[in-house]
Amino acid sequence: MNYLLEIKNLVKKYKQVVAVDGISFSVTEGTCFGLIGPNGAGKTTTIEVIEDIIPPTSGEILYKGKPRSSSFKQEVGIQFQQTALLSSLTIRETLKIFKSLYNKSADIEEIIDICNLREIQKRINDKISGGQKQRLMLALAMINKPELMFLDEPSTGLDPQARRNLWSIIHKIKEKGKTIILTTHYMEEAQRICDEIAIMDNGKIIAQGTPNQLIKKYCEEITIILPKDSIGFSMEQIPFRYLEINDKIEIKTSDINSCLNILISKCTDLTELVVRSPNLENVYLNLTGKRLRD
Repeated sequence: MNYLLEIKNLVKKYKQVVAVDGISFSVTEGTCFGLIGPNGAGKTTTIEVIEDIIPPTSGEILYKGKPRSSSFKQEVGIQFQQTALLSSLTIRETLKIFKSLYNKSADIEEIIDICNLREIQKRINDKISGGQKQRLMLALAMINKPELMFLDEPSTGLDPQARRNLWSIIHKIKEKGKTIILTTHYMEEAQRICDEIAIMDNGKIIAQGTPNQLIKKYCEEITIILPKDSIGFSMEQIPFRYLEINDKIEIKTSDINSCLNILISKCTDLTELVVRSPNLENVYLNLTGKRLRD
C-alpha cells in the first residue's frame, strides 16, 4: 500500500488532559481521509500536530515514509477554520501575495477557475460572502501545489447551497490526485467526500473504515416509517422492533422484503410509507451517543 502519511501511536497531552490518546492511522496517496467526532474529541488537535503547528507529546509521524523534514510546510496546503485576511486586498491580490511565499506555486488562473472565483476576483476580501471566503481559503490552500491538503471543517457556517458548491470543488481537487485530510461535523459531507473515515471520541479512534463499511458494520437496520392510522392491527403481531414517535410508527428491520410482505398481508395502507436507509449519521450516533454539535 502506498501511504503518503502514517500516524503511529500519536499522543498529545496538556498537563493532565489527554487530548489525543495513542491513535494510529495511515492515509493512502490520492484519497480523502476524514476525521469526524464531536467538539473535544481531539480531531483538530490531531490535525494541528500533524501539520507541525504544535508538537506531539509522543508518537511518530511519517510523510512519504520518513519523518517530516523542514520542507514539509512548503509541500502541504492548509485550510484553517479561521484565517484573517487583509481586508483592503482583492481576491486576486491575496492569491498573488500567498503565491510569493512558496518555492513552488500553482497557476493562479487555474486555481481561480477551479474554485469558481473568476467573477469575483476583483472584489476586496471584506466584501465577499461566507461561501466565497471559504472558496478563497480553499484556493489559498492550493496555491503551493501541495501533494497533501488539510481541510479543517471547511463548510462550517455555510448555507446548504454554498456547502454543496464547496463539495463540488473538493471533488475536482480529488480528481487531480491530491491527498486530503478532512475534519467535519457534517456526516453527509464525510459520506459524500471521504474514501476512508476515522471516528474520534475522547481522544481515541473508536471506529475506522470506508463509509459503506462503517454503515454495514454498525448500522445494518433499515427504518420503515408509517402513520399510526395506516396500521389496523396490534404492532405486537409483527416480529420487528418498533418505536411510536408522535403520530408515526418507526419499524426497524434488517430484512425489508419480509417486513413489507407482512405489512401487505395485513392490508396496511402503504401510501405514505417512507423507507430510510442507514447513513453515517446513524453510525455516529450509535457509536458516540451524542448529537452533532456545530
